[in-house]
Parts: sequence; C-alpha cells; structure tokens
Amino acid sequence: MTEVIVVGGGVIGLTIAVRLLERGARVTVRSADAPADTVSAVAAAAWYPVHIAENPRVAAWAADTYREFRRQLDAGVPGLLLRPTRNLLRTPIPALPWWAGGADGVELRAGSHPYAQELRFLAPLAEMDVYLGWLADRVAAAGGRIERRRVPSLSQVEADVVVNATGLAARQLAADPRVHPARGHIVLVTNPGLTATVRDPQNPAGSTYVHPRSADVVLGGTFEAGRGDLEPDPAQAAAIVRRCTALVPELAGARVLAERIGLRPCRDGGPRVEIDPADPRLIHAYGHGGAGMTLSWGCADEVANLALNRG
Repeated sequence: MTEVIVVGGGVIGLTIAVRLLERGARVTVRSADAPADTVSAVAAAAWYPVHIAENPRVAAWAADTYREFRRQLDAGVPGLLLRPTRNLLRTPIPALPWWAGGADGVELRAGSHPYAQELRFLAPLAEMDVYLGWLADRVAAAGGRIERRRVPSLSQVEADVVVNATGLAARQLAADPRVHPARGHIVLVTNPGLTATVRDPQNPAGSTYVHPRSADVVLGGTFEAGRGDLEPDPAQAAAIVRRCTALVPELAGARVLAERIGLRPCRDGGPRVEIDPADPRLIHAYGHGGAGMTLSWGCADEVANLALNRG
C-alpha cells in the first residue's frame, strides 16, 4: 500500500486525499490550519474558471470537476447547490468561452444597455463551510487522517509520496517566486429569495457578483493581485454592497451578516501540477488562484494518477 502525505488542507488537498484513498493509498493530510480556517472556506465557490488562462489541462480539469459536482448534486451531497447564472458582458465576445464545452446550459444572448451580451449557464456552487466538512468526513470515513501540523520543509516529510497542496505557502516551501496572493473581499447578506447568480465582471467601478446560497447571499468583490494583508476595509465593503444592489435591486435592505477577506493562491503561468524534477517522491499541486473549487476534482484525478501510476 502506497503511503501518501498530502500537505495542505484546503479544497485541493482534501479532494486529492479523497481520490487517493478511493484508490487504496494510505493517506495523511497535514495542515497548519483546520479546513474551516483555510482560504478555501472564504471562497464564494461558484464553478467558473475565473482569472485563469486557457490551457488544455485546465479545461479538462474544469470539465471533469463540473461533471463530478453534477454527480454529487444528484447524490445529495451536503453544501452543494446548482444555480442558473447570468454573466452580463459590457464588451461583446465573438464566440463562447473556452470552458463552455465543460458546462451545461451555456447560451450567449443579446444584452440590453449597458450590456452587449448575456452569457448564461448552470453553475454548481459550494457552501464551503459545509462542503469542506463533508470532504474531511470522507477522508476520515475512508481511513485517512487529518493532522493539524505545520510543515517547515517538504524535504523533511517522510512518505512514499508527498503532495504539495499548500497554496500560498508554496512560494516558500517550493521556492517558487511565481506564487503570489490576490486579495478578495466579499460581504454576506441575508437572502431575500434570490436563486440565480448574476455577474457584472466588466463594471468600471469594480467586478461585481451576486451568489445566492441557501440562507445568505455572497456579494463581491475584489481581485487585488499582490496585496497580501487581511485588514478590514469598510469603504471597500460598502462599495461592494452598493454595486451589487444596483445590479440586483432585490438586495436593497438586505441585512449584512459578515465580511470575509481571503488571499487567493495565484501563480504566474497557472497551476503547477507535476512531479518535482529534483525529487520523484514529491508532487506539486498549487497555484489554482480563485479557481480551486472549479478545478479541484479534475486536478485530484491527475494527482492520483501521478502518485499511483508509477509503472
């Protein structure tokens, strides 16, 4: 039996652990933070390959993840919803986006001023506090372990295979200067009965999105590349609420429940998913930026293949 230690307990690390356990590996997840305290827990977590360049591997991961979420939705996995989605485009696009073949219900329509077009599709959405808990339970039920333990050096981790799913920490642990934070700020408000996601990604005042969940609505947002602090910003939060209420007037008067600030683990050049050329025991799986949920299961399948199909 192959012993694998997955370093990192966010959505990427946990989905990798589940796939490895399903294929018979002995798996331990080591993370400095509990799953509920990782940046994954802060994510709006709607399926959408945002802020990530077209790439055949990424497209395959996104499509595979979409199909897995649809399967899980049919199975009643807790924390998952399916939301009709409208992306309102101020600048027209000549064709469907590169990821469209991986999603259901994709349709490009004419828009109304100030929007040139509407891109519609069905998007799985995860309530990450619930969904991460379900993933952790899956790990435990399959015989895996989750340890709260900081890893100072990947070279000190002893196992047949080590998976580096450390997100931003990979900048130090993998000595990768391409890794950088992109700060995101969201506001949670009471849900007045909304069931559809709406985005205005080209809003000149800032990218705007409304993601209704079962009991609240995620309002966003920001994408501040290179900003690595978690300091509250009341003016920024107020601006997010104003933009979202202008986009979806039904939000007027919705009570603010909380604010969340997180640091997306971005990487210039896109995600790194490969065996380390200097250490064949080590597999890297980081740099997914704001698309971790969107790419998670497809990436996990590839990592499991790299870990266990060693000929």
